[in-house]
Amino acid sequence: MSSDDGVHQDPVSAVRHDDGAVVVALVGELDLYNAGAVRQALVQACEGAQRVVVDLSDVRFIDSTALGVLIEGRSRLPNRGAFFLAAPGMETRRALEVSGLDRHFEIAESVESALAAEI
Repeated sequence: MSSDDGVHQDPVSAVRHDDGAVVVALVGELDLYNAGAVRQALVQACEGAQRVVVDLSDVRFIDSTALGVLIEGRSRLPNRGAFFLAAPGMETRRALEVSGLDRHFEIAESVESALAAEI
């Protein structure tokens, strides 16, 4: 999708390293058109990380393609329990619940709680 100014919005707004963890902040609408950029960010994040936190707080929409990319990202981390989805909004949480993926991902209410969680 496009942002309000008509320019395609990068779905990855930030990547930061935090004491062995990598936080990937995603933004906007995650779909078929930008799934490749999300995939690339998650592949890089999982390389050598002890924990990966995907910040979904600014995601307004997520489709099945993007959900598949999250599953693929989690599979790249040796300890799948160290792959967290943080702060999903109502629409994203609903997509996770409808798809049944909420039972397969570690979901935290905030990035901070995902970083502090036991793995």
